[in-house]
Amino acid sequence: MTLRIDPFQGFRFKVEVQGLIIGGFSEATGFQSETQIEEIREGGNNFFVHRLPKETRFQNLVLKRGLTDSNTLDSWHTDVVHGKIERKNVNVILLDKTGKETWCFTFRNAFPTKWIASEFKADSAAIAVETVEFAHQGFERSYWGA
Repeated sequence: MTLRIDPFQGFRFKVEVQGLIIGGFSEATGFQSETQIEEIREGGNNFFVHRLPKETRFQNLVLKRGLTDSNTLDSWHTDVVHGKIERKNVNVILLDKTGKETWCFTFRNAFPTKWIASEFKADSAAIAVETVEFAHQGFERSYWGA
């Protein structure tokens, strides 16, 4: 019987780009949007100020302390560095304690903007990715549970 090495085992979410699982990460941030407002005062009305919505801004998706056995992220980031911007949807899929997919956050039209590699470790065959950051055009949340 061989020992199974599964880099996703200790994680409760996985990251997918265009249908391919690209890695397991121990931290994901950037699940935040904020709609800017414009305040307009109406002449002769001192009881309130009109607050109208303007643009909505989204924080970058940041994935930290990751492991992957694929060069998909590295190649994608290298293309961006060389001016070849290819936008792709990035899914962050949350798993329940049994490993079943429950929630999915889809970051639309994303591309990597920052890549931080970790130290080299001789005792691991996986590529360690310390941090990768994505700009995107908003995210949607969907529930896949029963």
